[in-house]
Amino acid sequence: MKIFEEAIVLVGGQGTRLRSVVSDVPKPLAQVAGKPFLCRLLDRLVADGMQHIVLASGYMAEKIQAAIGNEWCGIKISHIIEDRPLGTGGALKNAASALQSDTGVHVFNGDTWLEYSPAVLRERVIANGAAIGMALAQVDDVGRYGAVRLQDEKVIGFEEKGGQGAGYINAGCYFITVEALVTMQIESPFSFEQEILRPRCFAGEVVAFTQTRGFIDIGVPEDYHRAQELFA
Repeated sequence: MKIFEEAIVLVGGQGTRLRSVVSDVPKPLAQVAGKPFLCRLLDRLVADGMQHIVLASGYMAEKIQAAIGNEWCGIKISHIIEDRPLGTGGALKNAASALQSDTGVHVFNGDTWLEYSPAVLRERVIANGAAIGMALAQVDDVGRYGAVRLQDEKVIGFEEKGGQGAGYINAGCYFITVEALVTMQIESPFSFEQEILRPRCFAGEVVAFTQTRGFIDIGVPEDYHRAQELFA
């Protein structure tokens, strides 16, 4: 049976770190080599097989709606707008109400680029009986992000920012099973990373996926400028 692939893209952040460079549009609509970053991300998600995409927005939501509309390359786009900051967990919980299937959901940050196969990540989660799958990015210096601790194929914890050396980091790209989604009954606002992901890691229920490449976080000016060259 073919799986109905759905994605939630978190696009509600205020983008304070990038405001010195981009201030007139929300961060996901920042121009990258002549095209809004979110448009590039949506192109890739459609190519990766997504059949329904939910945009979880807040800050300047009307600009995202106007730029993207309700369809992208023939794929339905749903807009879920928060009227107050809900945190990453609250935004996910809110956006999940628009999902059309009960087969789990792929999650992406609207300011992050990471190339991998979402379908293979989902298959890895199911095969391992896990609750969540994390697509990790390998970087030369984990200091800015905080490293992910791995054991075999599972994520078992997180290091705080300030470490040194190469390693894997959380790129904000997940597959979340429907079982994990329905247990997110926490009053918003709340952090997905702190309230959901961390306990699941400690319980051995989060699978790591390291077959990834091309990590970019446009939320900081230096990476934003690097993205201009990479996509040129």
